Amino acid sequence: MNTNELVKKFESLYNQKPVIARAPGRVNLIGEHTDYNEGFVLPAAVDKEIVFAIQKNETSKVQVFSMDMNQSATFDVNELKAQAGWVNYIIGVFAEVKKKGVAVNGLNIVFAGDVPLGAGMSSSAALECALATGLNYIFGGPLSKIDLALAAQAAEHNYAGVKCGLMDQYASIFGMPDHVIKLDCRTNKHEYFNFDFSDFALVLCDTNVKHSLASSEYNTRRGQCEAGVKAIQVHHPNVKSLRDVTLQMLDEVKGSLDAVAYARCSYVVEENIRVEKACEALKKNDFAAFGQFMYQSHEGLQHKYEVSCKELDFLVDCTRDNADVLGSRMMGGGFGGCTINLIKRTAVDKFVSEIAPRYKKETGLDMKAYIVKIGAGARIGE
Repeated sequence: MNTNELVKKFESLYNQKPVIARAPGRVNLIGEHTDYNEGFVLPAAVDKEIVFAIQKNETSKVQVFSMDMNQSATFDVNELKAQAGWVNYIIGVFAEVKKKGVAVNGLNIVFAGDVPLGAGMSSSAALECALATGLNYIFGGPLSKIDLALAAQAAEHNYAGVKCGLMDQYASIFGMPDHVIKLDCRTNKHEYFNFDFSDFALVLCDTNVKHSLASSEYNTRRGQCEAGVKAIQVHHPNVKSLRDVTLQMLDEVKGSLDAVAYARCSYVVEENIRVEKACEALKKNDFAAFGQFMYQSHEGLQHKYEVSCKELDFLVDCTRDNADVLGSRMMGGGFGGCTINLIKRTAVDKFVSEIAPRYKKETGLDMKAYIVKIGAGARIGE
C-alpha cells in the first residue's frame, strides 16, 4: 500500500513526522479447523496491508484517525476501557502490549489499509499486528515476534470478543515473501517452505455471502472434536487432542462415537496428514500434488466437517474441469467467504472473466476476485 497519502494526512493533522508500522493480511493454503485441535496449518502473509503512521505526543492521550472510515477517536492510556466500534481494536492492542511490559504513552495515529474487509484475509489481525509492532518500536519495548503475535491475539480475545486461534496473527507477524509458514499450533513453532510463484498465482473468489450459522456451528464443531478426544482417551490416556490421534485409533472407537462426531474427528486427523503431505510436495515443487490436497481438503470440509455452503461448493466445482486450475478449496471458518485457487499465472484473467458470470447466473450474486502475492510480515518503515 502506498503510504504517501497516509503521511500527508498525519502531517496535516498533527504537524509531526511519523514512524510507519505495517502488517499484512493472510491466506491459509491448507489446514482448516485444525488450529484449535492443536494441529498444523499452512498460512502465508499477503501483499495487502494495514499501515499506521504514529508519533509520540508527550501526553497520556491517544488521538486516532481512520482514513478508510474518515472518523476519529480519542482515549487515555491510563484508562484503557472497551469502547464501541473500530477504536476498540486500537484500545485492545494498547492494553495487551502494556500488560506485556511496554511502557505505552500518548500517541498521534493515522491508519489505513487495503486488506479487503470480510474476505477472510484477516484485516483485524493485520491491524493488531501493525499497531503492536509500532508500539513496541516507538516505546522501546522488549517484545519478541511471538510476544507481539500473542499480544495481538489477546486483543482479539479480550476486546473484540473473538476467541480466535493464533494462526492469523502469527502469519501477519512472521510472514516472508515467497514462503508459506507451517505452524505447529501446539508449540507455536514454525517452519518456512518456499513457494515458487513464477508459474502460478493465488486467486481468492469471494462468494459475497456470510451465513449466520458460522459462529454457533463453530462452537458445535469444537464440542464434537472434544467428544471424540474423550472417547479415545478411554483407550489411549496419553492423547491430549486430535493432534495425537491416528486414523487407527479413531477406528477403534468408531462403535462408541456417534457418526457425526466420528466424521468431524476423521476430517481433522486427515487434514493434519494433508498439511504434512502438502509440505512434502512443496519441497519437490510438485504443485499438481499440492493442488490435489487442496481439493481433498475441500471435500472433507464439505462432507465430513460440513462447514461449506452451496456458494462455496459451486465455485470449487467450477474449477474441476479447468486444466489451468491445480487446486481449489474453501478458506476460513466456512458458511461463506472465499475459495482459494491455485492457478497457472498465464490463465488468471481468463479464469476470473469466465467464473464470475457463471457464479452470477447460478446465485444472482456478484463475485469479487482478489489476486494475492505472498508478502512480508509486520515491520517498521516505508
